[in-house]
Amino acid sequence: MKRLPLVSVVDDDESVRESLPDLIRLFGFEVQAFSSAAEFLNSGWMERTECLILDVAMPGMSGPELHEELLKRGQKIPVVFITAHKDESESLQLIQNGAVACLFKPFSDVALQETLETILG
Repeated sequence: MKRLPLVSVVDDDESVRESLPDLIRLFGFEVQAFSSAAEFLNSGWMERTECLILDVAMPGMSGPELHEELLKRGQKIPVVFITAHKDESESLQLIQNGAVACLFKPFSDVALQETLETILG
């Protein structure tokens, strides 16, 4: 049986970690949620992750810092940043640094689904 593509969500907001995985499962993907960058890095799920949804602002290691760390480790996982701060210049910077997309909270189900389907086919 073919495995579903794994999407990992890293967000310090518990409500996001509870609601987002349910939505992503509805789109037909497997999901793992993590409360911090360190939890994700230590989880053992990194190698299976085919798309990473990362909150920009988190305590400890931020989303962009985690993305940088993954690149240093040679992990070329497609990253979609999510942020509550509507800052177009920050979004552009994240894309220039290799992110696939940056969605502003609250984003629509359709925007997320289209982004994931573009990445994961």
